[in-house]
Amino acid sequence: MRIFSGIQPTGRKHLGNYIGAIRGYVDGQERADPAIYCIVDLHATGVAYDPDALPGYVLDTTAMLIAAGLDPERCILFRQSDVKEHSELTWLLASVTPYGDLQRMTQFKDKSEREQQLVRTSLFLYPVLQAADILLYRTDEVPVGEDQRQHVELSREIARRFNSTYAEVLVEPELVIPEVGARIMDLQDPSSKMSTSYGTEAGLIYIDDEPEDIKRKLGRAETDSGREIVRAPDKPGISNLIDILAVSRGVEPEAIESEFEGEGYGTFKQAVAEGVAGMLEPVRERYRELRPDEQALERTLAEGADRARALAEPVMADVREAMGIGPRGPKQGSA
Repeated sequence: MRIFSGIQPTGRKHLGNYIGAIRGYVDGQERADPAIYCIVDLHATGVAYDPDALPGYVLDTTAMLIAAGLDPERCILFRQSDVKEHSELTWLLASVTPYGDLQRMTQFKDKSEREQQLVRTSLFLYPVLQAADILLYRTDEVPVGEDQRQHVELSREIARRFNSTYAEVLVEPELVIPEVGARIMDLQDPSSKMSTSYGTEAGLIYIDDEPEDIKRKLGRAETDSGREIVRAPDKPGISNLIDILAVSRGVEPEAIESEFEGEGYGTFKQAVAEGVAGMLEPVRERYRELRPDEQALERTLAEGADRARALAEPVMADVREAMGIGPRGPKQGSA
């Protein structure tokens, strides 16, 4: 079984990244052969970004993933732009991707509204590049957060359309979403997911935050009217905190609701802060050991790219042959 997932190098990783994606990556490397994880620097160019900062963000993300438990000996960890097949397959898959499907992508609508000066074509084509990322490795499972469901479903549809149009070359991947914590929300705006791109400092908990910063941010987290510590549609703030504490303790959300029945928000927030700080502490300390050695991180990415390329090249050859792109190989049985 092959697992693939990609993560954006958008600066410091936050609690939502850790709960919604990174923890699943670590689990995946124990189940898959191989588990393939890609730092998607090409995707980062779909919105306004700092070219001088991007290489450092890639290394930040690499160090954080390893600190969280990824072992480059047991998984394939690489930088997207180091494997040119991702870009080539994107263009070829565009031939079986309806324009209307891309227009319906929720993330394109949301992000394009936030881009004040320029809505890039690359943002519009983002889902096709994501499909190429996944399909290039004949992926069986894609562990992602809830916000990526629509994109993975489009990847499945693109694979079906390619196979029916040209030849049975690509594998339809299965979507895997965490049962709890699939979508961690902003602490100050529980209607929006936690995000380094569009969130505020007060609404984010970074994986490398100090315990006192975690306690301060959670102490100021937006809550809801009333005192009940229960999950409910009209209590997005408390619902978010319950999920966070449940994940940090490795229990079901119902156990958290039972434990804090009759307690006040202050006591509950303190418990959430302690749970989160304890969960993130070993990751933070390991990250600080790894991040200064940039040459070692670059070697890890280069070695991962070599292994990824070895898997991608034969798939790309099959795609090109099915589409009639490039020279034909000799027919079977010919001299």
